[in-house]
Amino acid sequence: MTLVNQRITVMRGEYHVVDREDVVLTTILGSCVAACIRDPFARTGGMNHFLLPGNNGRSSLDAQSYGVHLMELLVNGLLQRGAHRHRLEAKLFGGARTIEGLSDIGAMNGEFAETFLRNEGISIVGGDLGGDRGRRVEYWPLSGRARQVMLSGDKGFVAPVPPKQPLVAPSGGSVEFF
Repeated sequence: MTLVNQRITVMRGEYHVVDREDVVLTTILGSCVAACIRDPFARTGGMNHFLLPGNNGRSSLDAQSYGVHLMELLVNGLLQRGAHRHRLEAKLFGGARTIEGLSDIGAMNGEFAETFLRNEGISIVGGDLGGDRGRRVEYWPLSGRARQVMLSGDKGFVAPVPPKQPLVAPSGGSVEFF
């Protein structure tokens, strides 16, 4: 087991691509979605964190908040580091409905991410989308291991909630819930 020498926090509107085994990427999500994508053969991977699916045809100075922009940046960043599109595998996290009664932007974010990856021919091998609580996600890009901690508004960290669908982990990677 490799020790983590560097923890990189991926904030809303950001993405990071790494090729070092001693790096863990981490973020905190509510209705936002993070795509964790890697090429196990090229030994490179990354994470993004987006607020909204797309700009609906409107121009915006805040393009970095849009999934359509950040998904392209993440995939292109991986390809620049030697990844091949047909080997990419993804895990998706977030997309919670954190405020009842408002539009479910979390579900729209999750649907966008799944559709984007399907259209790009990128396999979704795990993750956890939806629910009504935020989560903290840690992702080790080279191994594909991911871990999430479910958050509770005023109680801090709480016990894990089982995913709605069974998760499939690639060989050498996993998703941990605790």
